[in-house]
Amino acid sequence: MFFLMFTPRSWMIIAGIILLALILTPLSRWLITRSYTAASKKLNVDPTRYRFLKNAVSLIIWLGAIATIVLLIPKFKALAITLFAGAGILVVVIGLAAQQAFSNIIGGIFIVIFRPFRVGDVIQVGSLEYGIVEDINLRHTTIRTFKNNRIIIPNSVISSENIINDSIDDPRLRKDIEVGISYDSDLDLAIRIMQEEAVKHPKCIDMRTEAEKKGGTPQVIVRVVNFGDFSVDLKALVWTSNALVSFDMHSDINRAIKKRFDSEGIEIPFPYRTVVYKNDLPKNASPKLDDQRS
Repeated sequence: MFFLMFTPRSWMIIAGIILLALILTPLSRWLITRSYTAASKKLNVDPTRYRFLKNAVSLIIWLGAIATIVLLIPKFKALAITLFAGAGILVVVIGLAAQQAFSNIIGGIFIVIFRPFRVGDVIQVGSLEYGIVEDINLRHTTIRTFKNNRIIIPNSVISSENIINDSIDDPRLRKDIEVGISYDSDLDLAIRIMQEEAVKHPKCIDMRTEAEKKGGTPQVIVRVVNFGDFSVDLKALVWTSNALVSFDMHSDINRAIKKRFDSEGIEIPFPYRTVVYKNDLPKNASPKLDDQRS
């Protein structure tokens, strides 16, 4: 048996190195966390690099422990030399198996260096749901959706996807509120109601320049975007401070607009359908027409 060939001294060296790694790993993570906490009180420190650094340091410590054991224990050293020198096929297989792991590590390093997103950013990766970046480690990125699900995406995958980042550089976000009104409704009144209800919301912010304010540009611009089959479609351009509050703001303003429209006689139309009943009718009889709303 291979392991029975080790001397007590070898076992002591192995146990000592593993114990040292077990001590150094949490200690290093604690020191990094403490340094980050201290720096964050004075500076606006990005937590992305600090979290990635903790994972990277842990990996380096354990790789160093394994390498030390191999170098200090002659039998392990001989075994390693034999594997790498004589088992070429095994090395190739291990290399291919580790290719994806190395790809994820490189992808994570690129994310930390070029920062297409950071911990705490609201992003959408490809066709996945929007979510908040919760963690970036050596293998994958964790995104928490607004339903509190966790999406685990390998770094090599996320590096090759299109990313929509609602938080990078400028977190302010425009939310478009679209409503259709009937052709018989008062268009100017509907526009004024949408503007008033949007401006009333506490999360609506003013993005106008001083020149636009002096020129009389409204805080919330409402555009007539389409003449549909049943409605005149309006779009209110409402700005808010960040993506996290945009959904609640959008919902609140929709509710307020609906109430104002109802009280002031602005109709939100829906299509009409004509249903023709032909069953059990004589051939010469006229079909019965029945107009129903749907």
